[in-house]
Amino acid sequence: VGDSSVLTCPHKEQISMLAWKITPKVGGPCSLVYRADTNMTERTNCSDNINWKFGEGPAPALEIQQVGIAQEGNYTCEEASINGIFYKTYHLTVLAPPRLSLSCDEQGSPVCQAAAGKPPAQLSWVPESSSTAEEKCHEDGTVTVLSKFTACSTNETIVSTCMVSHPTGNWSQSIAC
Repeated sequence: VGDSSVLTCPHKEQISMLAWKITPKVGGPCSLVYRADTNMTERTNCSDNINWKFGEGPAPALEIQQVGIAQEGNYTCEEASINGIFYKTYHLTVLAPPRLSLSCDEQGSPVCQAAAGKPPAQLSWVPESSSTAEEKCHEDGTVTVLSKFTACSTNETIVSTCMVSHPTGNWSQSIAC
């Protein structure tokens, strides 16, 4: 989420037409067409952050600026040249890093939350805890994971560390309740 992504076609010699057909998981399809003979482009139903990227090479690439979860889906390039028609499909999966928070509840137990991550974050504790994580799914496809530190009863204050593991990175925070 928030990064830019550039998708390219397997460029062949003497391209006459290049089209991107986009089928997002959410919302309707979108298409971009480039004609090499007239150097003209056409777009249908594409959001403003999806556009052509002209540069090196015989044909433009597709650029998605500030990728959002709404851009997740299939991106198919259709390229026509003197050698035939060629296709390449990308499946874009968008990862959203969770927001980590650690606090103490009313009973003085540490509570760790990894909010709005995609996919769901994995939570663990140091020292080890027998806690179980609860997941709450959101409409945008993100998931909030909540875990409460549980330990055998003790009179001493324990410093607990919540460890968060996610494809976008790993984080930890410590607290003494």
